[in-house]
Amino acid sequence: MKHASMLRRRLLASLLVCLLLALGFAGLRAWLQNPRRGLPYHDSFARGNADEWKALGGTWELVDGMMRNESDERGAKLLTGSLYWRNYSIEADVYLLGISGDAGLVIRSGDEEEGVNSYTGYYAGVRTLDNSLVLGRAEHGWTEAVKKVSDPAGIRPFRWYHLKLLAYGCQIVTAVTPASQAQATTLGITDSDCIQSGRVGLRSYSSGGIWRNVEVRPATHQDLLAMLNSSASRGEPVSSDVLSQDFASIESRLQQQAEARSSTDTQSIASLRLASFTKPTTATVRGVVVLTAPVLFVQDSTGGVYIPQPRAPLLKVGDEVEVTGEVHPGDFSSTLEHATVQVLWERTPMPPLSVTASQASTGKYDATFIEVHGRLAGKEHGPGNTLILDLDEGPQSFRAILNPGRSDYLFGKLKLNSTLRLRGICVVDPAFTHNLTPFVLLLRSNEDLDVIAGPPWWSAGHVIAIVITGLLLALAGVVLYHRVENWRLRAILDERGRLAHEMHDTLAQSFAGIGFQLQAIRNGVPQEQTALHQQLELASELVRHSHQEARRSIATLRREHLETEDVLAALGLCARSMVEGSPVQVVTERRGDQRPLPLRLADTLYRIGQEAIANAVRHADPTLLTVRLIYHANSICLEIEDNGKGFVRSSGLLGFGIRGMRRRAQSIVATMQLRSKPGAGTLVSVNAPLPPRATLASVLRRFWEYFLEHWINVRPARHADSHSYRG
Repeated sequence: MKHASMLRRRLLASLLVCLLLALGFAGLRAWLQNPRRGLPYHDSFARGNADEWKALGGTWELVDGMMRNESDERGAKLLTGSLYWRNYSIEADVYLLGISGDAGLVIRSGDEEEGVNSYTGYYAGVRTLDNSLVLGRAEHGWTEAVKKVSDPAGIRPFRWYHLKLLAYGCQIVTAVTPASQAQATTLGITDSDCIQSGRVGLRSYSSGGIWRNVEVRPATHQDLLAMLNSSASRGEPVSSDVLSQDFASIESRLQQQAEARSSTDTQSIASLRLASFTKPTTATVRGVVVLTAPVLFVQDSTGGVYIPQPRAPLLKVGDEVEVTGEVHPGDFSSTLEHATVQVLWERTPMPPLSVTASQASTGKYDATFIEVHGRLAGKEHGPGNTLILDLDEGPQSFRAILNPGRSDYLFGKLKLNSTLRLRGICVVDPAFTHNLTPFVLLLRSNEDLDVIAGPPWWSAGHVIAIVITGLLLALAGVVLYHRVENWRLRAILDERGRLAHEMHDTLAQSFAGIGFQLQAIRNGVPQEQTALHQQLELASELVRHSHQEARRSIATLRREHLETEDVLAALGLCARSMVEGSPVQVVTERRGDQRPLPLRLADTLYRIGQEAIANAVRHADPTLLTVRLIYHANSICLEIEDNGKGFVRSSGLLGFGIRGMRRRAQSIVATMQLRSKPGAGTLVSVNAPLPPRATLASVLRRFWEYFLEHWINVRPARHADSHSYRG
């Protein structure tokens, strides 16, 4: 019954633990999937922080407290938030950098990938091609609704627009307010098979853009009605095929206009190196912008050119431009000074040329957009909070420089010895290299750096961590081993205590009963039977003596005296109890700095001292008995000395008690000495080693000795055979 009750309690406890774990897991899951967790949200662009945003395409950077994408890439996205956000709104100020694309906001986004419309969600933006407010659904494809903006000037680049996008249930509404007026243009759709939840994002298509003051708030039905009531009409979905045809015709017309603006007297960038070094020459080149800061770089199919401090409109990567300036040829590339830049057309950014670091170090690709691999050897912050990376590819070293923006996040993310793929402008000008490396790579944004592989696992730090972990495990193993040994010894002592109680309840009580019966028989025997009285007296005396011996043996089996007193006090108490009622004087002495003793050592010393005291009391007839405990630095010495009659040591006198003391001394690797002379008393000395104080070296040595002895069966060299027994 007791076992069944215990089993039921354990089962109920297990069920309770499982229930608590299930409730905890359910609570954690509910918290993670809470559609309001993290809302409301406001960006930290003004503080220079955008660590929570993830880029897919584009060249996203923080500039003057605003998020900027200079790339004309189609479908560049920057995302943040929770996949479980449901009914909410996002709004921001949007600034277009292109004349033929759109930029805006994404809501309820998920399953994102790099590429055009490679996500599921809703997008709203302002588009310059048809002066429209755009609202549509992306599902790795595109369906949209459009509405002309009420501003007479239409949608134009290089202007601010306030854009708001709201999703409530299956109704999606957007509104745009141009900076030049207070009247908003609103567009809404109802999607019967709507996307229920997702994160938010910033997106551009064939145009760069700038975003600021991004805010996300929970939305209510009243918020939805307020936006819908601001406009009397709603846009209807338009097929993507029709829109593609419209875009193609508009793009064709814009390209024809750009060709008309272009000068016919242009030359290739590579031909600039043929210009005279002594006579100033003016030239016009046509190319694509590959970098805007810290220096403008333009590249065509033949090479690249530096354009410091140009007279130019706001440019972005991918713009096709025409540059006219004064040519200054260099060793590997040329510079156009006092240049005037005219934007002809917006193009998709040029792909990089894939080269090796050794090829780039020759200078052949100076001022050219390249892709190169390298191992990260170092990182540091440079002037103006730029990020400087030191890299190696085989024997070739080079540097990469990243403009300030989101580089702080990248600095903490990159690990030394990682293998990186970098895309940037190759520069051999000493103004950038400082003659430290053959070339420097100027990166446009964080997205121009990819981690191909992390650092090798077998690094110096990991080896040190393994060694430290091994030492800690060894220490834990030694501590656990000694703890188990103590548990085992305590179990033995508990069993001895149990046997002592059993003997007390049986043997000692039986002796008391026998003595009582003998006394009763003696009292009933007539006084004249003297011989019988003498025999009964002798039997009673034997019973009393046996009773005392049984009590002494029971006392030696108990451990309570060592739990409340130290070894010296316990031996002093034992000696006084043995000589009680006699003129023998007991003296206890302690020398040295007292230290706590292991339980096994203390118990063994107590047993040896107890036997030595008993031998002195029985055989030596002393008047003075001295118990001495001496603490040395690495050992402890127990001495039992009496002033009795002594003896001459011979093999015949080495009785059972002395042999028992010798075996006990051997069990604790102790040295026992026995000195005695007739009439001069006896000295029993036991010198036992103390465990060393807790140091790392001592722990490792003890662990190694234990390993050799118990796993390889090799007993380490000790002083176990140095016992001496001298008379």
